[in-house]
Amino acid sequence: MRRHLSVPVVAAVLAAAVPALTGSSPATARSGDAAPGHARSKPLVIAHRAGTADAPENTLEAIRTSLRAGADGQWLSLQATRDGVPVLYRPTDLSSLTDGSGAVADHRLRDLAPLNAGDHFKDERGGYPYRARPVRIPTLVATLDAVPAGKQVYLDLKQAPARHVVDAVTRVLDEKRAWGRVRLYSTDAEVTGLLARDPRARVAESRDATRQRLAEVALERACKSAPPAGSWAGFELKRQVTLQEKFTLGTGESAVTAQLWTRESVDCFRSADKGRTRTKARTPIVMLGINTPQDLRTATRLGATAVLVDSPRQMVGAQHGR
Repeated sequence: MRRHLSVPVVAAVLAAAVPALTGSSPATARSGDAAPGHARSKPLVIAHRAGTADAPENTLEAIRTSLRAGADGQWLSLQATRDGVPVLYRPTDLSSLTDGSGAVADHRLRDLAPLNAGDHFKDERGGYPYRARPVRIPTLVATLDAVPAGKQVYLDLKQAPARHVVDAVTRVLDEKRAWGRVRLYSTDAEVTGLLARDPRARVAESRDATRQRLAEVALERACKSAPPAGSWAGFELKRQVTLQEKFTLGTGESAVTAQLWTRESVDCFRSADKGRTRTKARTPIVMLGINTPQDLRTATRLGATAVLVDSPRQMVGAQHGR
């Protein structure tokens, strides 16, 4: 998704991003170590949609593949069926990934059972290996059973209306006594708000709030506030925006990649940590869209808690220098 920003706004964003993009700041030019106060340890590698580049996304097959690759956790997309069962699926229509059609919310669980969640998955040679060996859309219950204890689980709720999917997920987390195992996320502020009402929920602050904080640091050079206690933040390391210039005879547009996670923004998000005791964990920051060794090095240098990767097989290897 592209954001339309004016020329001055984009210029300010890029000015703030340049040190992190080029590695030209004095602290990194000498050693490449983390800035003072930032962790030097490696971030956790989280399989985006269970590793969407390595196996059919949001399936038990993908989860098993990413675990074998050494992933530290899973980022899973959730919707709820018509009969209120949370299942792993991301797009708005089943035809995007499966041999079925329609919205998940329009089908009962039994209607989804025969569908092949790997129907559209292409391997490196352009073939469709899972058409001969179908994989199914898993329930959240089956997923929690499949992910070993100690591995992180992020649940990304994708569906509207918000109440339908929130109620469905809440029931399962209650039944499985799994609140302590999961972190909850959504791009929908209504979903985030509903989840945050439960004191057991470890929910990310709304995406709008995270974006606003990042923009304030980049554009105003100001840290006006930190996320509330017990919250965490997730946002892309880099975002593509559209540079729009207005001329007498019309407008011109060009795509620009801006980086909003910088040392300054990380410090801002963790500014509330300074008053905590050493036994308290730092505010978790998950950097999304980390799919190159260079971006992995940047996220590590900035002190990311975790990074979201499409191919755990490649990025775990990159993290360990393989």
